[in-house]
Amino acid sequence: MNLSLFQWTREPKACEIRNGIIRVTTLPHTDLWQRTYYHFRNDNAPVFQMETDERYFSFVVKTSFEESHHRFDQCGIVMYLDSENWLKGSIEYENEAFQHLGSVVTNHGYSDWATTEIPADVKSMWYRFSRREDDYCIECSEDGGTWKQMRVCHMAEGDGKIRFGIYACSPEESSFAAVFSDMQLTECAWKAHDGQQPD
Repeated sequence: MNLSLFQWTREPKACEIRNGIIRVTTLPHTDLWQRTYYHFRNDNAPVFQMETDERYFSFVVKTSFEESHHRFDQCGIVMYLDSENWLKGSIEYENEAFQHLGSVVTNHGYSDWATTEIPADVKSMWYRFSRREDDYCIECSEDGGTWKQMRVCHMAEGDGKIRFGIYACSPEESSFAAVFSDMQLTECAWKAHDGQQPD
């Protein structure tokens, strides 16, 4: 991918880009979350994104996070439109036993969080983010070949021009290095629905 098309919304503590590999070092107390359950609003995680008005595509990236070690350390894919409209998919470290593979969708200032527990020794994951008009799909893969659906969602402000890419953050008193590689922009891998017809 042409990384010169990407821009930071809030820069990380440190970042190195070389040969298509991006290494991001997180700052403590950085996060993305809006209101729901916790009632706080966090909007200071660095995101590295490109802009497009293409309505059908898929974006693939491999994440590696050998150094994640503290509760909620995370890195993954993101579509950040503004502070109240965005989605993300990532693994969030919890403890030495397990971590959360999940996704957050935020529409009009309210976040949700859908997760499943996976072993804490998983230290890399591929993500595929796909768009079909103003609907979106997030998938994950342990090997970059076999994909599992994490989330299908609608974005209230996700029609027209969007921004998407990667993010990494440490919501608590922590810092770690997140590595992003094998980024690809492809034709939409999320196929059209072939079941019940629209109303």
